[in-house]
Amino acid sequence: MRKKIINSDTINPRPHSQEQWLDLEEVARVEVTSEDPNFPIEAALATREGSGWRAAEKGKQIIRIVLDNPRTLRRIRLEFSETEIERTQEFTLRWSDETAGPFREIVRQQWNFSSQGSTSEVEDYQVQLKNLSVLELTLKPDLTPNNAFATLARCRVA
Repeated sequence: MRKKIINSDTINPRPHSQEQWLDLEEVARVEVTSEDPNFPIEAALATREGSGWRAAEKGKQIIRIVLDNPRTLRRIRLEFSETEIERTQEFTLRWSDETAGPFREIVRQQWNFSSQGSTSEVEDYQVQLKNLSVLELTLKPDLTPNNAFATLARCRVA
């Protein structure tokens, strides 16, 4: 029998470790349906650490990242945090190769936040979106009556 000791990174390579995130402040504009002035969208999209974004109004919110020039995206990472209330959040991530649409859905997902258990959600998607012009995130912060503010701790794209 032949045997070889291998590094676990060989079996499960970490393609993300060298990933170069786009500097969205430089290559895109952002559109939001509302924004708490203490938690601006830049705080979730900037390449440096930030406090995250929070809506100024309760209920459904939309964040659109409109790229200055279309490009191929290979990775999308979303991070959400909720330490104050229990809620069930739903988000939908869509994209378009034209500024005005039509949009194609990437993913729709629900998550239950609970102070007794799950206070954060991290989603990391491997994608191949060619000529992307717009990335749209729709947040329904609470599927029960609208008693929660939408939040986004961080969004990175590559």
